[in-house]
Amino acid sequence: MAEDRGDRLDDNLKERHEMKIASHLPKKQRKGQAHAPLHTRHRMVSCHLDRPLMTEYGTRSLPVRKGDTVKVLRGGEGVRGTEAKVANVDLKNLKLTLEGITIAKADGTQKAKPVEPSNCMITKLELSDPKRKEKLAQIKGASK
Repeated sequence: MAEDRGDRLDDNLKERHEMKIASHLPKKQRKGQAHAPLHTRHRMVSCHLDRPLMTEYGTRSLPVRKGDTVKVLRGGEGVRGTEAKVANVDLKNLKLTLEGITIAKADGTQKAKPVEPSNCMITKLELSDPKRKEKLAQIKGASK
């Protein structure tokens, strides 16, 4: 009898560890995002892919990198609809800085305007990094 009970306890523990426990509380979501490590933040700065890229690589979205070309889908006048290269990826604030998208400061000088990655779509990937090429080849191979 005791042996049976022990086996059941082991099974319960295995099930508990297999389940992914995530809170739906906004407070904990914000805390998790604020204290996330860099490798997780990199995944948070992801954009949807353009239709041709989506069919080519078999995935909906990828993390954005410096040098990728993105199209801004949402935003104010002068921002929406523009296609620009990513100048910088800010992992601290989870924002993108695009070439040519600026905002005027009070003294009249121009400053780069940060854009949310969720409001953008990747139209061209920067493939000069061999590690990224390898990762994309893995994704492409897994989708077929």
